[in-house]
Amino acid sequence: MTNILLIGGGVIALVLLVVGIVVSASGDKTSMDDRLNKYLEEDKKTETKESKGALTDWVNKRVEKSSFGERISRELARADLKFKPGEYIALYVIAIIGGALIAFLLGGRLLLSAFIGGGIGALLPRMYVKNQQSKRLTHFNDQLPDMLNLMVNGLRAGFSTLQAMEAVSKELPPPICDEFKRVVQEMQLGIPMEKALANLLRRIPSQDLDFLVTAINVQREVGGNLAEIMDVISFTIRERVRIKGEIRALTAQATYSGKALALMPIGLLCILWFLNRSYVMEFFNKDNILCGGIALGGAGVLIAVGYFVMTRIANIEV
Repeated sequence: MTNILLIGGGVIALVLLVVGIVVSASGDKTSMDDRLNKYLEEDKKTETKESKGALTDWVNKRVEKSSFGERISRELARADLKFKPGEYIALYVIAIIGGALIAFLLGGRLLLSAFIGGGIGALLPRMYVKNQQSKRLTHFNDQLPDMLNLMVNGLRAGFSTLQAMEAVSKELPPPICDEFKRVVQEMQLGIPMEKALANLLRRIPSQDLDFLVTAINVQREVGGNLAEIMDVISFTIRERVRIKGEIRALTAQATYSGKALALMPIGLLCILWFLNRSYVMEFFNKDNILCGGIALGGAGVLIAVGYFVMTRIANIEV
């Protein structure tokens, strides 16, 4: 009966984690002030006091005052997740505890099993956030040439830079429309354009976007035809996006092979630990502990070196 209750508790914890991630990823946009206050240093002291729970509110107050909380906020903003730092930490802890509990019960109530489950639980939220960031950054970069063409046409038609950005926020699909909508809202609240664009670059760490922001800032200081400058940048970025797409297609096999080959031995060892523990324990017997330690250490080094080499082969700068 105790085992059933513990397993049930672990399953419920993981279900709550999944539900929280899904709700966060598909939830409605928060209010304008709440969204802007995440990125503007001068507005941090006026951040909204609303909370979804006493625990997350207490964690938020402690975390948001630290550089660690700022880093979490930046990472969540780049992934476009609607978590507060305290809520993300709460889900992170739930994932660790839930994974450790389930692994502890399935792994013969051993402490090492709990460590394995807790480690897997700790990796899952981070992997999800990084995956969302990568997808969003790729979509943003793919939309940049169309955005530049729209801005160029607007500027040639007599629009101001702000009006051209507002047209981008209304005409193009997410994620680029959402980001430029934030830029327009910040500028309408009185934030200088340089600061609003710096906030955009902070949320979207794109080299192509950096070219655009630099061009706009330079044009505002020294003058010139911004439409012509953007037209040249648009051609350059479009070619970069095309070449990057071809490189991704050519290096996809090496990238996924490196990840699969690195994770396969570790995953297999974890599976064997839960299915046939006596077989894995042969590495740690008194008679074999020296050879077992050398074998596991050598395997770890070879996996790390192989993964590093495969990723370096697939990592081509454009």
